[in-house]
Amino acid sequence: MYDVIIYTDGSSSPADHSGGWAALLRKWPGGPEKVISGYEANTTNQRMELQAAIGGLAALKRRRRLKVKVISDSAYLVNCFHQGWMDNWKLNGWRTYRNKPVENRDLWEQLESQVAHHDVEFEHVKGHAGHTLNERVDRLASEARRLGVGQTTHTRDDHSE
Repeated sequence: MYDVIIYTDGSSSPADHSGGWAALLRKWPGGPEKVISGYEANTTNQRMELQAAIGGLAALKRRRRLKVKVISDSAYLVNCFHQGWMDNWKLNGWRTYRNKPVENRDLWEQLESQVAHHDVEFEHVKGHAGHTLNERVDRLASEARRLGVGQTTHTRDDHSE
């Protein structure tokens, strides 16, 4: 049983390098939800995927340690935690197994800081495969990118513990 489930997605345009991200936080089971999104002018899809997870976790209040599930269609994000990439990167001075600097280190460090506040599990879902809430955050991230703005909305009462 989880206290909060966070659905995340990122979006970027190869044409103009703009990006958007979105996170939907839902108190479990079936509780109220909070949606947040953001925009960056010069970015990549991977950065937006990471920013969605960072934003979702940062939206949780820290009155107590929560059991959180982050659901993403980004194998890049989920595999880092399932396969221990970050531990290896840190042991290697933030270098990959091919001895190259880790891309997006700044965001990985921010994400690590957010994860440390809660008991977080990451789950991968296939993108564009009909998963209702994944499709919803995909639309929200794309909208944030297209409009060049982010937003926060609440339905029912604020659940962010």
